[in-house]
Amino acid sequence: NMEFRILRKLIIGVSLLLGAASCTKEVQIDIPGYKDQIVIDGSIETGQPAIVLLSKTNNVYSPTNFQAYLEGFVSGATVTISNGVETDTLTEICSDNLPPGTEEIAAAFFGLPVDVLVNLHLCAYISFGMVGEIGKTYSLKVIHNGSEFTASTNIFNPTPLDSLYWKPEGSFLDRGFSWVKLSDPAQSGDSYAWQVKLAGMPNFKRTFNPFFNDKFFNGQTFDFAYENPMSFDDPNGDPAYRGYYKLGDTIIVKLSKIGKREYNFFEKKYNQMYSGGNPFATPTNVPTNIQGGAIGIWVGYSPWFDTLVCQ
Repeated sequence: NMEFRILRKLIIGVSLLLGAASCTKEVQIDIPGYKDQIVIDGSIETGQPAIVLLSKTNNVYSPTNFQAYLEGFVSGATVTISNGVETDTLTEICSDNLPPGTEEIAAAFFGLPVDVLVNLHLCAYISFGMVGEIGKTYSLKVIHNGSEFTASTNIFNPTPLDSLYWKPEGSFLDRGFSWVKLSDPAQSGDSYAWQVKLAGMPNFKRTFNPFFNDKFFNGQTFDFAYENPMSFDDPNGDPAYRGYYKLGDTIIVKLSKIGKREYNFFEKKYNQMYSGGNPFATPTNVPTNIQGGAIGIWVGYSPWFDTLVCQ
């Protein structure tokens, strides 16, 4: 009868639930213990001193806040560079004791307002006895708490730009991208970093995808365009104009040659940054050219500068 069928279904349902409960098993997952690593962010370019930042990695389960950012910087290390003939010990310069006239540059470097930066103790290591030269190899050595980390990088011959030009895009008459004609050298593996600033700005900015190599254009001459990264900094700017340079702008372009290993680091790093939060992104370990157990990069830049007036 009807009551019997209902009762039978209830008994079967309860049995299935009890069976499922009896089949569950507690799974123990051993999460590896966290261990601090030194992060090295060092660079040297033609005619400029070496600049090295040292910090510590953060535990992924630790709170992320401004205080953690401040505590991540490493002070008190011994940092040296060598060009194979001379060796220079870098000087530690801290934000609460900056040389006069460098406050704006340091603020842009650390990404903090001047009035905030000068009241903090953020330190960088700078070579005052050596600047980068084309054709030389630079070795880096960092000693901290008894550990030694080393790396090597080169400053290559720069690749000149054939020409720069600006033209309106789409329906705009007074907005457009910066265009460039580049002749890539015949040897394969050339890698580049693209930076730009408006005339009068103290620091260069990177575009959305600033690192590229000649995998698809080795030895060829071709044209390509880049957006205006400064246009995204103004929260009150018209969104329709973001990414564009306007008629009358004067742009300083900096195209730097870098090494293959250094390009591989930045390419993987930016891929991770742009895919952050994407559950379908392929996990990638960012490579490093640092030996000794630290992570990060020691990179030599060989820049070519050019100026474009948008007209």
